[in-house]
Amino acid sequence: MTKRERVIKALNHEATDIVPFHADFTQQAYDNMVAFTGKKEFINDYDLHLNYKQYWGWPTELPDKKEHFQDEFGVIWNRSGADKDIGVVENYMIKDLDNYDYVFPPINEKRLRGEFEELMANKDDRFTFIGIGFSMFERSWSLMGMQEVLMAMVLQPEKLHQLYDDICDYNLKVIDIALEYDLDGFYFGDDWGQQKGLIMGPQYWREFIKPRMKRMYDRVKTKDLYILQHSCGDIESIMPDLIEIGLDCYQTFQPEIYDIEKVKTTYGDKLAFWGGISTQQLLSHATPDEVKEETRRIMKIMSKDGGYICAPTHALEFDVTPENILAMFEVFHNQ
Repeated sequence: MTKRERVIKALNHEATDIVPFHADFTQQAYDNMVAFTGKKEFINDYDLHLNYKQYWGWPTELPDKKEHFQDEFGVIWNRSGADKDIGVVENYMIKDLDNYDYVFPPINEKRLRGEFEELMANKDDRFTFIGIGFSMFERSWSLMGMQEVLMAMVLQPEKLHQLYDDICDYNLKVIDIALEYDLDGFYFGDDWGQQKGLIMGPQYWREFIKPRMKRMYDRVKTKDLYILQHSCGDIESIMPDLIEIGLDCYQTFQPEIYDIEKVKTTYGDKLAFWGGISTQQLLSHATPDEVKEETRRIMKIMSKDGGYICAPTHALEFDVTPENILAMFEVFHNQ
């Protein structure tokens, strides 16, 4: 069974010979592994199942400001602190929704196609997909600030609806280009959850986010592709909504947040899960033996009747030791 076949069977809630697995790395964690293993391309030794690229605006380092990156939307990300992969917004492009006049950048089709063609050249036998990060809520708060977005949901709903329509229209242009390629799925990254419940609450998610996600999901489904959705945090209250609008696989699935057996029992016949191995608690704090034991436990629960891609709950951060990463991989490879 190829990696692609294994993932597709899992997404279809069918049994597989082994549980498909994957891991992503922040740059700091990757560099730590290179130093530990002595191999620049150590990742090639681990038979990961997923092959994808994610567009979120291509932040480019400013020549006159070290560790500050500006994306295509004009937003400057300060990466001088602990977060070296995303950073903290330094300038908001939308100051006042009452005078909303922000113009979205033109699609850099040449660069997009170059990235997509590079992805396809490396397709091999893995499950291949393209993604859009900061796909709705995150794009709005990166443009105008989270507090301002949350207040606008209550005080300026009509103006905020216009911003979300504009974000959706922009994303649909990217999706249309991506759908010209021979993909297995499409991925959306957008954090809606916190440690308990949604950041904006289910009511406002359903009003502002859900209709636009449905538009994008519907466009992807015209090509019969699988839809994968990332959100950190607790989004259990909207899992029925996501299933309703066509989601196939939910990524992150943090065991410190969810009762994983309950969620698997409740939604596991309709929704596949990708994640489950905690970066917040397990990988960053446990011993290698504890990592092995817990990884086996979660794999056993989540892989029943298919529907599971085993992986860390987030791209591995700098505080996860190489020893714990290798302990997790050992379980992956000895099923």
